[in-house]
Amino acid sequence: MVKKTMAERREGMLRKPEWLKIDFNTNEDYMDLKKMMREMNLHTVCEEAKCPNIYECWSVRKTATFMILGSICTRGCRFCAVTSGKPTELDWAEPERVADSVAKMGLRHAVVTAVARDDLEDGGSAVFAETVRAIHRKMPNTTVEVLPSDMKGTYESIKTLMDSKPDIFNHNIETVRRLTPSVRHRATYDRSLELLDRVKTIAPDVPTKSSIMLGLGETKEEIIQAMDDLREHRVDIMTIGQYLQPSFKHLKVQKYYHPDEFAELKEIALQKGFSHCEAGPMVRSSYHADEQVNPEARQRQFGGCAQ
Repeated sequence: MVKKTMAERREGMLRKPEWLKIDFNTNEDYMDLKKMMREMNLHTVCEEAKCPNIYECWSVRKTATFMILGSICTRGCRFCAVTSGKPTELDWAEPERVADSVAKMGLRHAVVTAVARDDLEDGGSAVFAETVRAIHRKMPNTTVEVLPSDMKGTYESIKTLMDSKPDIFNHNIETVRRLTPSVRHRATYDRSLELLDRVKTIAPDVPTKSSIMLGLGETKEEIIQAMDDLREHRVDIMTIGQYLQPSFKHLKVQKYYHPDEFAELKEIALQKGFSHCEAGPMVRSSYHADEQVNPEARQRQFGGCAQ
């Protein structure tokens, strides 16, 4: 098999516009945190998914997204940079290490996500729940957001996770209905919507959240329909960002949306009743997540003082 040249790989790829230039600020605080993550044998989706906001979140906003249950995903979604394959054994010491890192970083808000673990009967929900509890025990003022896979839509797994009392439940539909089969592996649009609705039934006071990425070939009408679908399933918060191709083997970007288009979509989302919407080229699922909790939880972040 003849390998393609760099020029051949780049053929058909859109050039990134000016507004997508990222200012990499690898300051001392960031490098210290990165070193600590390696010493604690922890993974963050900030690094694995090559998030453009990692420097702002880690060093300025004091938020981070921990990726538990290993670094190998049982799914192979065509937009995602996380390694797929056969996962390792569960690490039951991981929850305490995550909590220790939250304490050392002095985080105001911690997001806990995970690779999909379709090899586990509970989808990893028991380790997920223990991680949330460990953070609550060690850092009671830190708010915790969970971002799991669909866990095959199993009610028992969802209930196990929600019994740990997260402050936000986040599950991403990722794209519009039509594109879901070609973008997401082993996931379905309707199962994700049903999962979000079930969470609202189990814990009505916990804000639910979902995200879509743009630039995969969706239409504006389909984006608006996705908003309607999320609201129909009682989702409170929505984030909308630009898809960026992680490597040549991933899906190509079909369109780069202008910041003005994101601003319009944010306004539409708010008009439809979302309590909070972040939309922009660099927005990711956990972007400014610390601001999206309930007022009571927001007070907890600041030691009981309203901000």
